[in-house]
Amino acid sequence: MNVALETSYLGLKLRNPIISGASPLGENLGTLRRLEDLGVGAVVLHSLFEEQYTLEQAAAEAHTEAHMMASPEASGYFPQADDYILKPDSYFEHVRAAKAALGIPVIASLNGITTGGWLDYAADIQSAGADALELNVYRVPADDRVSGAEIEQELIDLVLAMRSRLKIPLTVKLSPFYTSLPHVVRRLSECAADGIVLFNRFYQPDLDIVNQEVVPRVQLSTPSALLLRLRWLALLYGRYPLALTLSGGIHKSEDIIKAVMAGADAVQTVSYLLRHGIDALPVLLEDLEQWMEEQEIESLSAIRGSLSLKNSPDPSSFERAHYMRVLQGWKLD
Repeated sequence: MNVALETSYLGLKLRNPIISGASPLGENLGTLRRLEDLGVGAVVLHSLFEEQYTLEQAAAEAHTEAHMMASPEASGYFPQADDYILKPDSYFEHVRAAKAALGIPVIASLNGITTGGWLDYAADIQSAGADALELNVYRVPADDRVSGAEIEQELIDLVLAMRSRLKIPLTVKLSPFYTSLPHVVRRLSECAADGIVLFNRFYQPDLDIVNQEVVPRVQLSTPSALLLRLRWLALLYGRYPLALTLSGGIHKSEDIIKAVMAGADAVQTVSYLLRHGIDALPVLLEDLEQWMEEQEIESLSAIRGSLSLKNSPDPSSFERAHYMRVLQGWKLD
């Protein structure tokens, strides 16, 4: 039995639903070529950050060094140029080179939270030939004077401003921490976003109690990260004309199947590839194809959304009633 792993994502044709997400894997052209050879459906390049525009503008005005020497606050605000793998112009060249080298879709990534001049990067990325753009909105709302409604509106303003600069598809990588995620997604749909990615991950700093320092930690995702994403995919599927992508917790072919059944058009994986190496990618594809053959499922479209809220035989599984049943069903030894 021949099974079809093809899927459509952001209007792009993918040979399978596995996307290599934004990560260091996107920085090297040789790695990208290898990912394509191993069967990945598409690649998201590493992110170009809003802060790089700030740094570039400061350097152009020849004030960066003076500011950093003048005050600790400025030194903390401006990131060092060496913190970024590629400068903006180099990033655009990297997009161009990746498009020339690969036959699969190349999705660029911008990471930022405010409107401003840095959004012009979107047009430069489009000119470089990217097939789509992923906007990664990574904000830690620490200011108690800013309300949830203001944070949501800033997101909408940002997407509207970026959409006005683009003709290529735009997808938004969201946090799960909005007060009403469906409301945010509905507004993004109204802003002409083409898709959403659920979810980005906040990297949590650790505390060094001996040296009394805040220490950055990068922890790869685990399978437990999948459950939150599955729930929201299932709740959102079929409600808006948006492509849905799951990012986080994909560690085996079963996770891909669950994501598709919840409503995903595609999945992004990073931690699996970093933990096991990119040569482990074919295992996911082979296991996925084998499972579909065993279940006599000819295509992903046949199961997409089959366990979403829209199609579930037990909608309460995603809601409060199921929560109560789970708690009441727990038995102590």
